[in-house]
Amino acid sequence: MNFFVWKNFTQIDEVGFEKKALKLYGFQYAHNKIYRRFNELLGVHPNKVRRLEDIPFLPVEFFKYHRVVSIEGPYDAVFESSGTTGMHRSKHYVKDLSIYEQSFLKGFELFYGPVSDYLILALLPSYLERKNSSLIYMMKHLIDRAQPGSGFFLHHTDELYKKLIQADKSGQKVLLFGVSFALWDFALQYEFDLKNTIVMETGGMKGRKREPVREELHALLTTRFGVPVIHSEYGMTEILSQAYSQGEGKFKMPPWMRILIRETEDPFRYLPPGKSGGINIIDLANVHSCAFVATQDLGKILPDDSLEISGRFDDSDIRGCNLLIMD
Repeated sequence: MNFFVWKNFTQIDEVGFEKKALKLYGFQYAHNKIYRRFNELLGVHPNKVRRLEDIPFLPVEFFKYHRVVSIEGPYDAVFESSGTTGMHRSKHYVKDLSIYEQSFLKGFELFYGPVSDYLILALLPSYLERKNSSLIYMMKHLIDRAQPGSGFFLHHTDELYKKLIQADKSGQKVLLFGVSFALWDFALQYEFDLKNTIVMETGGMKGRKREPVREELHALLTTRFGVPVIHSEYGMTEILSQAYSQGEGKFKMPPWMRILIRETEDPFRYLPPGKSGGINIIDLANVHSCAFVATQDLGKILPDDSLEISGRFDDSDIRGCNLLIMD
């Protein structure tokens, strides 16, 4: 069953988005047992939900402890988040991978143009070493559609260095996409003066003794790669869409993705642009799981409607998670 229709999906306007989001909320309330129970514990019923701000957002931690699905299997894929041995990992049960593929392809091309224009060099060692990564699935499909010679690099940094230099000097359009710690290490090992390359980081400094702030990371990368700005991708296992920053950490969302900023002390109160709080995501691509996710990330909406991400909640700051254990 494909409940959501993707025709003209990227043409959603303000009114159209809210209408589809409310319709999807009603569908998921009716068919997603975990999400419906969450609503019931909060005393929320669809007849009370008339605008986006009325919709309850499921804490992202639920994907670690419950099977959050609106349609029963079989599933095309089950994506798992990263984590250390023994810890709970989020699982996202994907009924129809074609929806994910449409989302990441349309999203990328909305901000960067045709994938086929790029040579994509992916430096994702920590992701390649584990199974069921939604990021690897996305990058593999982008690489398959990119210029010949595109590919993943695990620990072959000498080969990556030579390929990057050669491609950039030839005038080829290059996207160097990497997890933050791998780009950091690569930049410390080599120095470049890139003219035709976009350097894009996707976060991830876990396991490092000291995690640099975004400004420090981007300052190092711009200096060592010789590029004016560092681009960024923002996504997660629990959603099927991505936001992109083309510099200065300002993220733009595709039309089928919307951000609301919640107050840190009251998760049911929303903040105006310019005020920092918890990031709530509406992702209309999450048709068969839950489209309304309260993340552990902190940020604010800027005057141009872009999103600035400032950090994450400490575990002790997470609100509303006493509902994680539900009968």
